Amino acid sequence: MERPLSAIDVGFTAADVRRAEVIVVIDVLRATSTVVQALAAGYERVHCCESIEGALELRGPGRVIAGEQEWKTPPGFDLGNSPAAFAAPEGTEVVLTTTNGTPMMAAAAAHSDLVLLASLLNLDAIVAALSPADVLLAGSGTNGRPALEDTYLAGRIARRLEGERTDAALMAECLADAHEPLEALAASADAAKLREAGLGDDVEWCAQESIIDGVPRVVAVEDGVSVVELAGPTELPPPVRSSSETTD
Repeated sequence: MERPLSAIDVGFTAADVRRAEVIVVIDVLRATSTVVQALAAGYERVHCCESIEGALELRGPGRVIAGEQEWKTPPGFDLGNSPAAFAAPEGTEVVLTTTNGTPMMAAAAAHSDLVLLASLLNLDAIVAALSPADVLLAGSGTNGRPALEDTYLAGRIARRLEGERTDAALMAECLADAHEPLEALAASADAAKLREAGLGDDVEWCAQESIIDGVPRVVAVEDGVSVVELAGPTELPPPVRSSSETTD
């Protein structure tokens, strides 16, 4: 059966990525939150790599090498993957690699010409940017398993969009309706890992809602590296009124 043209679907892991008119990549803890924060702070672009080696190869003037492996900053990197560390630019560009989020961006770009990045930090901006379309809200998950925080955000976004929902989207909406942001994030397995690593403050940072008015878009994929920049208004489909809004 063909999907409706304005279907809202949710993917829980990279295995669920499929062809869609628009794919919104979600990795709340922490890759998409970090990219959103970095671009809002003034970095011109973020080069999202699939490996540590690939990130180190892109070192150059003005570039900050950042990322994580097993919750730790890899040797030779300038920064980890904590969004707070990107609130004040230390260069002009970021090179970022993470376990789940950055590989997901390249996977999404192979299935859609319009790939956006979402976090709670830019929730309102993402919703405002999306028009009725075949939208896949793609959670990155953790090591091939669904992540509670990604599914929660997918549900928050789906709830505010117009269009028919798949069962996956309805499941995500049910989760979103039952929890406040910090409650949902703090209850996740990824949050527990961050607290164990001494990075519990990242959970609270990533739980901030709609404090950034920006929509990152994958503008190119070069040798497996996703290049992400803030999308201008002419690069996105026209906004649609949220389904939560009512007419007079």
